[in-house]
Amino acid sequence: MRQFVVVGHDAPTTPDSISLDDLPGAGRLDLLCRCVATGVFLSHGIRDAVRVHLVISDELTVSFDADSLRHLHPDERNVAARIRDALDARADAIGHMPADVSPGVELRRMGLDATLERVAADGTIVQLHEAGEPLRDAAPPDDPVFVLSDHNDFTDAETELLAAESDRRVRVGPKRLHADHTISVAHNWLDTDGYTRY
Repeated sequence: MRQFVVVGHDAPTTPDSISLDDLPGAGRLDLLCRCVATGVFLSHGIRDAVRVHLVISDELTVSFDADSLRHLHPDERNVAARIRDALDARADAIGHMPADVSPGVELRRMGLDATLERVAADGTIVQLHEAGEPLRDAAPPDDPVFVLSDHNDFTDAETELLAAESDRRVRVGPKRLHADHTISVAHNWLDTDGYTRY
């Protein structure tokens, strides 16, 4: 299983704050939608055994499970509509029990700390950060859980949390990339078994 935890600092927590005609104006929701699409889709298909978790304003987490997704398309508007549906189902999420939004999409009342604690049971926490070990020098872990930020840097509190919770810290290259591009590079690294098999 591959998992990606994307921290969305400015994304709205209410459905009425999302306009499908202005996704960048909704806390760069466009970027988070691209992260979901890059995480779960292949060209003309869906990846197996991938989950993408969007941590929204350190308050809610919307999760997409590629193995059970239905009727999701890779365009930003379609993904954003599913996120909006998830936020609309917020009242159905009780404690850490999820609200089932649609097949393969859940919403939990969890911030970054609780989300990391939940997914850490299933894999190795890997922070994607420009100061980490280069991918080419690192061996791919079993069941990686990659943690990355949106267009903002991690806050000081998030940095401290990740320093305590991450098993590893890696970087995808010498330049800073968009979060969705970073996910694509991480997928390629795993698909090629650490750039050793094509």
